[in-house]
Amino acid sequence: MISADVVKELRDRTGVSVMQCKKALEEAKGDMAKAIEILSRKSADIARKKGDRALGAGVVASYIHTNGQVGSIVLLSCETDFVSKNEEFAALAREIAMHAAAARPEYISRADVPEAALSELHTMFAPEAAGKPENIREKVIEGKVNARLAELVLLEQPFIKDDSKTIQGLIDAASQKFGERVAVSKCLYVSVK
Repeated sequence: MISADVVKELRDRTGVSVMQCKKALEEAKGDMAKAIEILSRKSADIARKKGDRALGAGVVASYIHTNGQVGSIVLLSCETDFVSKNEEFAALAREIAMHAAAARPEYISRADVPEAALSELHTMFAPEAAGKPENIREKVIEGKVNARLAELVLLEQPFIKDDSKTIQGLIDAASQKFGERVAVSKCLYVSVK
């Protein structure tokens, strides 16, 4: 039997519904760390299932660094005004804007990366794979391209405040928490230099 206090503690730590917390704790046989891992896995599945829903609301958040030289603007979208007016949703948008100002993403998702840029990356890493056996050259190039894209693509970047999470992980957790599809629709990084 899982106590209400343990369920409350998990809810406070994750922000996920009481029922989902209780199910995760039951599945994890009361182990808090395992329950958090279960909820994390389920958040990605939930976000995937909601992936085709229309985004009709959202919030714009900005971040200007204290030196006034760097800033960003993010449009975090959701399905309803009910979620977009939630303080936690707006706080998430601000966190992503702050992250974007620090991490300087060039693209929101891999789907946004033009073919020409992908081709350029392949060409750039080809000389590094030239000395490798022929049967693994393409894998070496792909690995290097994927590593570089993880630096350039917002959703794949490790979150600056907790590098155990990616921005996509934050979005997935928000979808689970709010029960709606959540997505970064626009992101603009601006710098004086």
